[in-house]
Amino acid sequence: MNLTLTVKSNLIKAKALELGLDLCGIAKADFLDEEKDNFLSWLDKEYHGEMGYMANNIEKRLDPRLLVENTKSIVVVGLNYFPKEQQKDPEAPVIAKYAYGKDYHFVLKDRLNKLLEYINTEIGDVTGRAFVDSAPVLEHAWAKKAGLGWIGKNSLLLNRKIGSFLFLGELLIDMELEYENPIYQDFCGGCSKCIRACPTGAITEPYVVNGSKCISYFTIELKGEIPVEVEGQFENRVFGCDICQDVCPWNRMAKGNTVPEFEPNSDLLSLSKEELENIDAHQFGEIFRNSAVKRTKFKGFKRNLDFLSQTKGTNSAENNMNN
Repeated sequence: MNLTLTVKSNLIKAKALELGLDLCGIAKADFLDEEKDNFLSWLDKEYHGEMGYMANNIEKRLDPRLLVENTKSIVVVGLNYFPKEQQKDPEAPVIAKYAYGKDYHFVLKDRLNKLLEYINTEIGDVTGRAFVDSAPVLEHAWAKKAGLGWIGKNSLLLNRKIGSFLFLGELLIDMELEYENPIYQDFCGGCSKCIRACPTGAITEPYVVNGSKCISYFTIELKGEIPVEVEGQFENRVFGCDICQDVCPWNRMAKGNTVPEFEPNSDLLSLSKEELENIDAHQFGEIFRNSAVKRTKFKGFKRNLDFLSQTKGTNSAENNMNN
């Protein structure tokens, strides 16, 4: 069966939607010349903090053909994770929305592997690999090149229909396909809500985020103690941070996802402030059994809770002194 590049590409995109993915685009595998200087500058400024892995395999990050031999095309998919329901107690320590359900690495990679299997059986023999935030792949750059959206001022990918609450994944395959036109137009315009809303000032300038100042970095990536300089700046975030997304106008119409695996544990959403602050290791293991929250382990989660409690205690003492 001799299919045209257009037909092959359309079949892949149609199958992606059938598998429950929300977005699918295809980019030609090439050297990321436009992104090179910005990425190297970001590393030089040490904006990656203790995330040493970001400085590894730089050549492979900039050229996926070095990551998977003979790669010709990158199929990029997006999956909406915005929840239908959120934590019920407004006073409870806040958990980032992406961690409500089953760990996205497994959910998205399963769909990508099914898409790869479909390509092999229905379109043509290919060699390739699926990646979900698990290898040196600059996913936002490739999502933009695949026409899925543009890069917002908070450095996240934005899509006009879905917003930014998206998981991204890639298939690197040795098959030539028809490629999308990247979205170069900046639909953020003069808006700077994400920059103004960031409590720690992590968005140093439009499109540039100092990762080592992000609340997500402090509550997930940082292994040691959280520095006292950021006390009182977390706005009750205990795992991750959605603030720059929550204020984004493109997320005003965000719709709840339809992914069964992302259905949140009802116990998680119903936890009161007191219950969450006093969670023990056993409860942590049960409630976050399949969640990305387990990445911090109980020790890290407890550290974050203690930091929030310590911050509140400091603020209360200051208020009493002022009164």
